[in-house]
Amino acid sequence: MKESWRWFGPNDPVTINDIRQTGATDIVTALHHVPAGVTWPIADIKQHQALIEDTPKGLSDLKWTVVESIPVHEDIKLGKPTAQQYIDAWIESMQNLAQCGIKVICYNFMPVIDWTRTDLNFQLPSGAYALKFDQERFAVFDLHILQRTNAELDYSEEELAAAKALFAEMNAAEITQLTNNIIAGLPGKMTDAYGLDTFRARLAEYQGMTKDTLRQNLHYFLSQVLPVAEQLGVKLAIHPDDPPRDMLGLPRIVCTADDLDTLFTALPSVANGITLCVGTYSSRPDNNLPQMAHDFAERIHFTHLRGVSRDPNEQRTFYEDTHLGSDVDMVAVIKNLLAAEARFPDKTIYMRPDHGHQMMDDINKQVNPGYSGIGRLKGLAEIRGVIKAFTHSDTHHA
Repeated sequence: MKESWRWFGPNDPVTINDIRQTGATDIVTALHHVPAGVTWPIADIKQHQALIEDTPKGLSDLKWTVVESIPVHEDIKLGKPTAQQYIDAWIESMQNLAQCGIKVICYNFMPVIDWTRTDLNFQLPSGAYALKFDQERFAVFDLHILQRTNAELDYSEEELAAAKALFAEMNAAEITQLTNNIIAGLPGKMTDAYGLDTFRARLAEYQGMTKDTLRQNLHYFLSQVLPVAEQLGVKLAIHPDDPPRDMLGLPRIVCTADDLDTLFTALPSVANGITLCVGTYSSRPDNNLPQMAHDFAERIHFTHLRGVSRDPNEQRTFYEDTHLGSDVDMVAVIKNLLAAEARFPDKTIYMRPDHGHQMMDDINKQVNPGYSGIGRLKGLAEIRGVIKAFTHSDTHHA
């Protein structure tokens, strides 16, 4: 596997020179300044590429190899008449990236919201801070802050009572913080920051949309993108919905192994692949990550390695644990990913340590939630150790 690192561009508190010190060789990034639905110009791609690849003399080279992500415009997900112009722009962006030698593209098909957490500063017993999704607090947002129409139909009587009680205890600052955590936009999100009214309007556009319809819109998008990707030698890697279940009345269609089977049965193109985001998939107890790493070996072009620990009393609640200490058997996942590369000798899987804890000197710094330097470096070191243990040749033994 190739060690990679996510970089948010020149304003990222973790600089290119910082990343070089981690030992990672490949950069995962995007043109975050280009709005969704607009073609990425070659000049902008090359300028961004130069920031990464123009290496000062005597220092290790870095290479931009993975795009995360080209945003898919909402009109494509909604299947609007305007969708075609945005599909064409997406294809043009892919062509321009390929012309610059960048041929692995992560993307997602989540309606309205991207990855979602209720707490960006959940303190662990170690004193470090993690990201957390709390189902009860999410219910508070849905029922009492957003006040989504018919939201109560998605919750049990016990959940309704608990959310009402918790909301009554929250002060204005806590309500604002919870709202911002969910809808105000996070680094790397492929959606815009919303106000509540705009957010409600966005949700209303999806009223009545079923999983089947959303899936048809994904398939239509890919039916046009994949033939071009094949010609270019580009590998597409769809990211799962995070958390991987229906939310806010929105259908989600990339949540389970069955969802992936459906996708590949419908569109078996060799360019059609996945980002195995271990933390996202494992926030559902019915997803077996070592098994998925084995079963989808040929389709995995990119992987996010992190783990979550779920609340035993409420499996929809989870926090992002250490990379090796979560509910996920990360050692088995890594073993199967290495086996995937061995089974398909032409395959390269790019991996990056996903969200790290905010810890040590980073606690007092302004960092992108989940993307502090030290926490990810710790995760990378742990993952690197597992990989080294599996790949260590007998000839190195004393």
